[in-house]
Amino acid sequence: MFSKPQLHKLPGVLSNLVAVSLVIALAVGALMLWLLNPIPLQNLRLAQFDQLQRWYPRAYSPAGVRVVDIDEASLREFGQWPWPRTRLAELVNRLKDAGAAVVVFDVLLVEPDRTSPAPMARLWKHPEVSALLETLPDHDQVLQQSLAEQSVVLGASLSGSGHSAEPVNGSSQAPPPYRIINRGGSHPEQWLNAFDAIVLPLPNLMASAKGVGALNFASDADGVVRRVPMLSRLGNDMVPSLSAEALRVAKGTRNYLLRSSEAGVQEVRIGDLTVPTDAKAEIWLYYTRPQPDRYVSAARVLDKQVGKEKLDGHIVLIGSSAAGLMDLRFSPMGDVMPGVEAHALALEQILLGEHLQRPAWLAGLEALVIVLFALAAGLFALASSARSVVIAMLIVLAVMVAGACYAFVAHHLLLDAIYPTLVAAISFALGGSIHHWLTEREQRWVREAFSRYVSPNRVAHLVAHHEQLQLGGQRQACSFVFTDLAGFTSMMEAGDPAQAVTQLNEYLDGMLAIIFKHDGTLDRIVGDAVAVLFSAPVPQPDHRQRAMNCALEMDRFATAYAMQLRASGTAWGHTRIGVHTGEVIVGNFGGKTLFDYRALGDPINTASRLESVNKHLGTRVCVSRAILDGCVGVPARLVGFLVLQGKVQPLEVYEPLAAANDALSAPVADYAAGMRLLRPLDNQDLNHPSLALAHFEVLFEKYPHDPLVSLHLQRLRFGATDDLIVMREK
Repeated sequence: MFSKPQLHKLPGVLSNLVAVSLVIALAVGALMLWLLNPIPLQNLRLAQFDQLQRWYPRAYSPAGVRVVDIDEASLREFGQWPWPRTRLAELVNRLKDAGAAVVVFDVLLVEPDRTSPAPMARLWKHPEVSALLETLPDHDQVLQQSLAEQSVVLGASLSGSGHSAEPVNGSSQAPPPYRIINRGGSHPEQWLNAFDAIVLPLPNLMASAKGVGALNFASDADGVVRRVPMLSRLGNDMVPSLSAEALRVAKGTRNYLLRSSEAGVQEVRIGDLTVPTDAKAEIWLYYTRPQPDRYVSAARVLDKQVGKEKLDGHIVLIGSSAAGLMDLRFSPMGDVMPGVEAHALALEQILLGEHLQRPAWLAGLEALVIVLFALAAGLFALASSARSVVIAMLIVLAVMVAGACYAFVAHHLLLDAIYPTLVAAISFALGGSIHHWLTEREQRWVREAFSRYVSPNRVAHLVAHHEQLQLGGQRQACSFVFTDLAGFTSMMEAGDPAQAVTQLNEYLDGMLAIIFKHDGTLDRIVGDAVAVLFSAPVPQPDHRQRAMNCALEMDRFATAYAMQLRASGTAWGHTRIGVHTGEVIVGNFGGKTLFDYRALGDPINTASRLESVNKHLGTRVCVSRAILDGCVGVPARLVGFLVLQGKVQPLEVYEPLAAANDALSAPVADYAAGMRLLRPLDNQDLNHPSLALAHFEVLFEKYPHDPLVSLHLQRLRFGATDDLIVMREK
């Protein structure tokens, strides 16, 4: 009895070790995936950062940065792009008059102006026109002169193709106007975005400009502009971006002071401005909501409609929002913006000192959180209920979201909450699933063990309807089967008790298997006696048929088992069975400490009495007419109308033919004819007792071992006149 739990203990320990190992493996796998950083994981992280920007955008504050927009209105008024360089020179002059500190071109000026006099003269090929055009100044020279009179930064384009590019420090190029000084780790250029070619402005324009910066952005796989590099790598050299050059020229300095370590770049210093960067020398753009005040139409500048207060002392970027010029980008705010706005945002947040940061130590913290969350969530789920796991998961989600929001708002930190939360959720799910599986296995074992003490269908019903675990009962029509083993007490006294117990256990095991096969509910076992209940706890419309079929199969098994033991020399009695049906009260009875599920009512006592009358009748199975009325295909012969001890009303009782010995029993028709003679109300013109006596005398001579023939013959000889049998004993 006690070996099962002990055998169950070792697999449980092994299962727990496997479960913990799986949680640890999940934590290690999550960390490895974080280190590999695949694009789907990057997209999840970036989507969270974008959402934070949408929830908490930077409040717009004037920072001395303005965009002169070559917009659709400007193109309608001054013609298609590209404009003549004389118009760009005019634009630079207007900005100079308005007090612009630095003019920054977010456009490429890499080819000579085709509208200059010399190209036009070659185009027209008319002597008088050519002579007139030769007296006019070259447009690029006009622009060059304007650039020389104003602090101007020109744009260049980095690429990896190299087919039309020039090296920034080629032999034909003058030294760059900037100098990059590294303080810290060696070779910081290894961390930068790498290019092998650059497309530069015209040499004469570069000669007059105060700076040249790369226009390139650090677009992610989804095309959204989230970062702007301060520096990039061109071959073995480091080159500044357009934003960095605009700041350098505005600050009147030549040097970029670079602080780096073995983990990458940490910050870039430009004059008195310190710009914290990521390892690639990029800054995360801190977006504002769309601000029309950031823009000034180029047409209004050219028409002198912009007051000096709008541009005085500003860094002015010249770019375009016109769709036809193809310089539109996606922003994390879900909008399409001109590319020049990214540079304007970078300059604004640097000048205001409002930096979004994702320093290297933050990544280390996230790695630690991922491992701890995976382990804590998995181990917690292994030891907790499903409800606790769900609550804990919601708490983790709330804490991570709140933490990411707080870090963003209060410290401008980009904390990845998505992946740690996802790892925790998966770990919760894994641990919860394992816990559920282990719990189900444990409950299954408990149900199996409990079913050895309580009827399995009762256990299954209580598992499905635990609300019925309370005191009380209800009226219900049920059927009952009672069995008893004749002479077992004597066998215990006469033989080896241990052997008798073993044989009894085998006998009961077979009987119980039959009961459960027919979905019967074991009411109780008392020694060798068994009481079975049908139609409770689960109602069974065919409960009478089930009870009858169960009783007949139990009779066949008990008879065969007795013959088997007798053949081996063991004295074993036959099994008596009684079957009856009726309305009873079914439920839990007892007290708050201990329940006893059973049925109470007269039909139970009647079924028990039917079992016991078999020893007086000489039969093995007795069933009531109420049972037979609910059965199909169960032939039986009438025993008689029995008045059981303690009862007043007679009960019509039958013996199923399947439980009778065919070799010893009288033919059914002959027996039935004799029983009809015992019913005087059916044939009042006949002398029934004498005819019945004569009939049973004849049957007895032929079938002396038929117990019912012997019973009725003896009754008739003692003066009985009908089939009413009054029992004086149980």
